[in-house]
Amino acid sequence: MSSQPLAGLKVLEFSHTVMGPTCGLVFADLGAEVIKVEPAPRGDHTRGLGGFAAGFFAAFNRNKRSLAIDLKRPEGQAAMRRLAAHADVLIENYGPGTMERLGCGYEALARVNPRLVYVALKGYLAGPYEHRPALDEVVQFQVGLAYMTGPPGRPLRAGASIIDILGAVFGVVAAQAALRERETTGKGQRVSSALFESAAFLMATHMAGIAVTGIEAEPMPARRGAWAIYEVFPTADGELFIGVTSDQQWARFVEEFGLQKLAADPRLATNVMRCQERSWLIPALKDVVAKLPQAEVEERCERCNVSWAPVGKPIDLFTDAHLLATGGLIDVFISQIGGESRKYGMPALPIQFGGAQRPGLSRQPPRMGEHSREVLGEAGFSEKEIAALADAKVIVAT
Repeated sequence: MSSQPLAGLKVLEFSHTVMGPTCGLVFADLGAEVIKVEPAPRGDHTRGLGGFAAGFFAAFNRNKRSLAIDLKRPEGQAAMRRLAAHADVLIENYGPGTMERLGCGYEALARVNPRLVYVALKGYLAGPYEHRPALDEVVQFQVGLAYMTGPPGRPLRAGASIIDILGAVFGVVAAQAALRERETTGKGQRVSSALFESAAFLMATHMAGIAVTGIEAEPMPARRGAWAIYEVFPTADGELFIGVTSDQQWARFVEEFGLQKLAADPRLATNVMRCQERSWLIPALKDVVAKLPQAEVEERCERCNVSWAPVGKPIDLFTDAHLLATGGLIDVFISQIGGESRKYGMPALPIQFGGAQRPGLSRQPPRMGEHSREVLGEAGFSEKEIAALADAKVIVAT
């Protein structure tokens, strides 16, 4: 089995920031030929972002080639139509109407390639909100995700761009479905995924819970938990999350930690009963765990087979034993601000083929316009045509 099942698929990616590049990344990691179409002369603005967004470009643009082209020029639009004539998939996550203004909307490109699957990644699907600008964080607040994440009265966005990434993956799902349908009909189509609807999808369990219980969902820090032991526990030298989610696990847990009195307490016989006793049970358990070194608590939790995890930080993933042992980190060259490029392990797609094969690296993140000449040449442009486009500054070729 191959870890590149999409080899031979040709994808044009018009994107920036996270959502579009992630969609392209999934295709690229799975073997598709992905051409990142960057606006000339400056390229994807994500290349120059700082702060929280400083790593966006390096994280989401491996395994792609870069074509830098000015689509505000008629020559650039004409060149793009020639490229689109041979593409299988086009991805775009620009604001509403942008691709149409650039002459690269679905209707225009479907005329030159009726088989094209056009993936529009937007803030909102068609409807009353569709013309609003949106961001990952905006829709987290809009659907109640921020409300559910922070403590009462302090809504808080999630600690990663989860809606951008989820919306991108739903875009890949829609594209794959359209490609499958194309096998029967011979025709492509426009498909879309959006931030708002992706975020709303994550709220399904809370909505269903409201319907079942008649009780409005509370923020996660104040929620009524389904399991009695589902907490962060301080240890003598760190913190550990421990989850005891069945009566069998409870029996093993109290035995391993020598908690005979708790094991014999009739008030704690079942998980439902233990939930009612959390006000004193959790402090009692925290007193026990706080006296022990974290390594010992980890060993005991492992022996009694309950769920546990250290309270980690993103920096810990660079040296995570499981990721290192399973091909879960891909060596990507990343340019440090004010420094040189060096390799860092970046997470691979979280999938396996044939039981063990993981999608890997075929190309480092490209320089802007690094493959402009190559891509146009493969699309049938003569050397004279390419030189003319470069001289007129319609393309950037580095």
